[in-house]
This record gives sequence, structure tokens and C-alpha cells, in this order.
Amino acid sequence: MLSPGADPIKPPIPGISQEGIFTLRSVTDIDSIKEYIDTKRPERAIVVGGGFIGLEMAENLHARGAFVTIVEALDQVMNPIDFEMAALVHQHLKSKNVELYLGSAVQKFEKRGSRIVVFLSDGTELDADMIVLSIGVRPEGTLAKNAGLETAPNGAILVNESLQTADPSIYALGDAVAFPHPILGMAMPVPLAGPANKQARVVADNIVKGAGTRVWKGAIGTSIAKVFDITAAAAGVAEKLLKKNNIPVRSIITHGGSHAGYYPGSQPLTIKTIFSAENGQILGAQVVGYDGVDKRIDLLAEQIRRKAHISELAEIEHAYAPPFSSAKDPVNIAGMVAENLLAGMTRLIAWHEVEAFQKQGAFFLDVRTQDEFSLGTIPGAVNIPLDNLRSRLAEIPKDRFVVAFCGVGLRGYLAERVLRQNGWTEVANLSGGYKTWEIATEPQSHKGVYHRGLANVQMNVAGKKEDLVHTTFAEGSGMPEQLALRKDTVVKVDACGLQCPGPIMRLKAEIDRLPEGGRIIISASDPGFARDVASWCKVTHNLLVSLEESKGIYTAVVEKAAMQAKMLSAMPGSSAQGAPIVQYSPEGATIIVFSDDLDKALASFVLANGAAAAGKKVTMFFTFWGLSVLKKPNPPHVVKDFMGRMFSFMLPKNPASLNLSKMNFAGAGRIMMKSRMKAKHVDMVEQMIESARKAGVRLVACQMSMDIMGVMKEELLEGVEIGGVATYMEAASEAGVNLFI
Repeated sequence: MLSPGADPIKPPIPGISQEGIFTLRSVTDIDSIKEYIDTKRPERAIVVGGGFIGLEMAENLHARGAFVTIVEALDQVMNPIDFEMAALVHQHLKSKNVELYLGSAVQKFEKRGSRIVVFLSDGTELDADMIVLSIGVRPEGTLAKNAGLETAPNGAILVNESLQTADPSIYALGDAVAFPHPILGMAMPVPLAGPANKQARVVADNIVKGAGTRVWKGAIGTSIAKVFDITAAAAGVAEKLLKKNNIPVRSIITHGGSHAGYYPGSQPLTIKTIFSAENGQILGAQVVGYDGVDKRIDLLAEQIRRKAHISELAEIEHAYAPPFSSAKDPVNIAGMVAENLLAGMTRLIAWHEVEAFQKQGAFFLDVRTQDEFSLGTIPGAVNIPLDNLRSRLAEIPKDRFVVAFCGVGLRGYLAERVLRQNGWTEVANLSGGYKTWEIATEPQSHKGVYHRGLANVQMNVAGKKEDLVHTTFAEGSGMPEQLALRKDTVVKVDACGLQCPGPIMRLKAEIDRLPEGGRIIISASDPGFARDVASWCKVTHNLLVSLEESKGIYTAVVEKAAMQAKMLSAMPGSSAQGAPIVQYSPEGATIIVFSDDLDKALASFVLANGAAAAGKKVTMFFTFWGLSVLKKPNPPHVVKDFMGRMFSFMLPKNPASLNLSKMNFAGAGRIMMKSRMKAKHVDMVEQMIESARKAGVRLVACQMSMDIMGVMKEELLEGVEIGGVATYMEAASEAGVNLFI
């Protein structure tokens, strides 16, 4: 019986055999590495290879105080999982200040003084005190090959279902053997401890009781690894490998929580499920998260092993109590999303298809809240919050493909359903939402971080815990009024379990009640919170004191800046009491439309459309006579008082009825102007309004003016917001252009 295992790959790279460069296979190797660390105290360690073992090695070296750099020839770590799932791991490694050189192959090693220099294919030189090679393993089939047994091109020993080699008297098992993969069908090794131990039982029975007593059905390759505070796991075959083998597949990405969100401590969990496009059989699954990853991958692995249909995931019965799961477990949700997809209730596009749809002229509809939208979106997307969607359908084109999206996919699906039920047919939802797209499209490498003295440095952005003021604490939402009066107030907020934009909304609600100088310590489990809180503080000019991550919990300390400091921080080159210097770069434009003259209305929309085309966020505020520009062509009957009816009689009925400010001639001038516009191919005001709405121009009607002029909401065009002075001032404060027409 042969069980020689596998050898670590050690390619013929110049300088690879010198002192300080280690491979990892046995306990003896570990002893050598440990002794080197204990005696040499390396400040910087480079791990070559971003596989499961390499990442575990990186974590342990980091824990021993070394600054860790990972060099990987591929564009991602953890090759068994797909790129967008590996991007979650990249993000976490960055949060631990681990340096990442992805897509970088090692050319040679060279001794330089007491250090080893690693030369990369792009010309980069990295010096380190020690190198650990974790490039992969190769089946050890030398003895079998020399004995004349049949082996695969990579040296793996070929076996049958009884685990017999070409010589029936010789059995083989473990990392050294190749057996037909249950999904791919080709003979390949699965170098994992679980299958090896189960194979040993098969071999033992067949030796004692005769070949064929017990058969080996193959291993789908279920693996899991701890990477600092997160866990990444895979079962079956990755989408990229299935496509490489010309197997038609579909996939979905869902985001959930490790347990019920309303129970404390829930942490984010992302699942990718891959299934056959022909018969719905589950072919692969990947899970990345902080807690509960192991039990989800075990559930999924068993379904893959028994060749279950994707819809069966929706029916899996699991143990439920709020501390352990949700009534609909994330695995159930994956099955339900797949059911909707197969039933034609939704169409999904993947994050990597976004660019192609943009080039084809698709309309990207962001249905998140305005606060979420302000923190970042897909370029060119138009924001219509889901709650306002039905009243603003007129702003969404029917002659373009529409891609709806939200944070994680749920609201995007609801938006897609609303559109389909209202006549849209060319519409899709972004699988995994903005969260997946953002993480997958940002730079994945983390280069140039290291410099001497960084060893033992943990993640601390702008301060230490002991620097914080701890005079007064108020737990949870809604601090007592007597605390709100104290300027040294520190409020603790637990936003763990809340999905975006929940944590930011909690932060905003609490900081609005704080006195100037007060601080909030807010904890969240949503990975996006780390970047959101930094962006939010920059936009609102509050001070991000510190940001830390521990075991998947992001804790930010935010200090409410004084109003004077906020004003100063918005000025070029200024700094107020330690607040970050913010260069004033206005992206907005506001236009107050006071007139109901046709020529002035035309000028307003020409300017608005031009500003929108230049990338400005445009808000048009219609007040008094300008309200007539927003009226519907055929408004419904509304009940008004006497003065309201009088104003309605005297004012223009709609944009088509607007008169000229000069040379109107009882309406003849208006006819001449429209004729001239038509001849010169200039859009009518009605067309300009529609163009503005499609370009994302925000139309706001003044509530006070509506009350005075007797204009009812029902008379206004769909999608027009009702607001007051505060609405205008908020927009104007972000604008570099402010016009009164």
C-alpha cells in the first residue's frame, strides 16, 4: 500500500536554496522555521504563494511580530475560490496591514548583506529577513513510476474505485493518487486530509475482505482556512475552472449574516453558489465570512456530493435560534434566489459584466438611499431610492437596458420586480449588489507598505484607545438629554448585524444629538463600514479619531466637529483643530427658477442639462411663478379654495402654455419662438425637462410657494420632490454654481 503524499513545489529559481528560505511540509520544517524566528527575530518575512497554507503561514508570522509580505503569481490568493470571493480576503489582509503583491512572479533570490532580496517579474525588489515558499505541492509518485505503475503527467498514481493501482496487488491513497473527479470527470489529485483518511478505510476493507468490498466515489474537494479573523471555504469546482472546461454554468452571490441580525454579534457572510445551466445541479460553492462559515460550507458540500438541484437549498432544514442562524438561513436564501432566477422572475448580471453593459448604453439605477449613494456608486448611475421608485418611473427610460442595484442585491431585486410589473422587459439585477462590484473592482494589491520599523504595528489609524475621553457613556441609541448637554460625552453604539446603510444612519442619528466635541464609539460588522465611515466624516467634516478592526468588528471613534471647524475645513488648505485638510472641490450646481416665462425656463434647462453633462449634481428649485414649469399636461381634478382656483385660472396650465417675457403678442410670440426652435432643431421645454430627468437632475418644488400659489402635489410631474429652504440650502452648500432665474 502506497501513501507517499506530496512534496512542496520548489521551482529552479536562482538562489532558492540559500539560508533563510524555507519550504513547508513536515513537523521538522515547522521546527526549523520556529527556531529561525526565535534566534533571528526577523523583522520582515515574505511568503511566496497565496494558497491556504501560505495564508495560514502569513497569519502566524504576523502573530510572531514580523511584517508580512505575500507574493502571488496569480491575480488573487486562494486559487480554489473565484476572484470576487478572493477580493474579500484581499480586503481583510489589507486591514491587517499585510503587504500584497498579486500577479507578481519571482525571478530570483539574491543575498544582500544579512538580508535576502526577492526580484519580481515587474522589476520590483523586496528585501526580507526570511522567505517561506508555499507555491503548492506535487504528488510524490517516483516509487510508483519506477515500479512501472501507471501515473498521470504530474506524477500522481492512477487508481480505480477500489483504490488499486495498475497492479491489483498494490493499493495507493492520499495526496499521491489521482481519481476521476465527481464533477469534472478527469483524474486529478485532491490533496486534503479528510479524503485521505476516508480512503484509508476503503483500502483497509478491500485488503482484508477483497477488492470491491468498499468503493471510493471520489472527493469534490471541500476545503476551509482561517485567515486572521475571517474564514474562507470552498466545495466542488470554482466557476472559472468549470468555464475553462467548457461546462455551461450559472452563479449567484448572496450576502447574509452569521445569525439573526437583531441578535447581538451577527457578522457578515458571503456565499457564492455555482450550478449547471443545463439541469440545475449544484457544482460548486464558496463561503467567506467571520462566523458560521464552516457549517454553511458543510451543508453545501453535502448537496454538491449527492448532486442535488439548486432549488433544494431552499428546502434544507436547519437548527434555528437567533444566536445561531436566521429562520431563513443564508444557504436557504441562496436556493431561493436561484429559484427566482430559474423561474424567470429575475435576470442577474455579474460584477465583471458591468463594463460591457455600460459600453452598450445601459441605464444603471441605484436604488439605495441618498446617503448611501453619496458615499460612492457605479460611474454614471442614477439614484432613485427604492421607496420613491413607483412615483419616479417616468425618469427611467424604456428604450435602454436597465440594470438595477443596491447594496447587496435585495432592494435591486425588488426594484427589478417593480419595473417588470410596470412594463419594463429589458431589466436585470446586479448579483451581489454594489458591495461585490466595489470590492472586486478596487485595486487588489497592497504594495509599497513596508518600511523599516513596521514590525509589531497593529491597525490603528489615528489614535490609541487610551487617548479617548471616557468621562460619560451612553449605551445604544437615544442618549439621555442630560448627557447631550455635556461636551465630554462619549456615546457607545452597537450597530453590529446591521447591513449598509444601517450603521451610517445610526451614526448620523446619534451625532446629530451630540454637542460639539462629543464623541461616538460605534461598532459595526459590515466590512463596507470601514470605508463608509471615512467617507461620511469627510463629507460631513466631522473628525474620524480612530478606526480599528478586530475579529470582524469595525470600531470607529468619531468626534463631532464644531461648526466653525466644519466651515474652515471646507476652505482650501485650511485645518481646524486637527481636522483633516479638505480641498474644496464642489461637484454640485443649483438653479432657482422663479419665472414662468418660456425663454427663461428654456435657459434654465439648457444650463441644467449642460451642467449635468459636465458631471455636476444639479438641483433645480422651483418657487412661486416657476412652479408652472413643473405642471402636468393633463393633471387630475383637485379640490382648491377660492384663491387657489383664481391662481390656477391666471397662471400657465403647463410648460406648453408658457409665454415669452418679451414680444409675447398675446401668444403669437410663443408660437413664433416654438416654430423657430423647431426649425433650428432646438428641443422644446417639455423635451428638455425629460432630458434633465434622465440625466439625474433633481427637480424640487417649494412647499411654501405651492401653498401660496394654490398648486397641489397631484398637479406636478412625476418624480418632482417637495422641499423647503433647508432642502435648497443643503444642495447649495455643495454647489460651486448657484443661479437665480
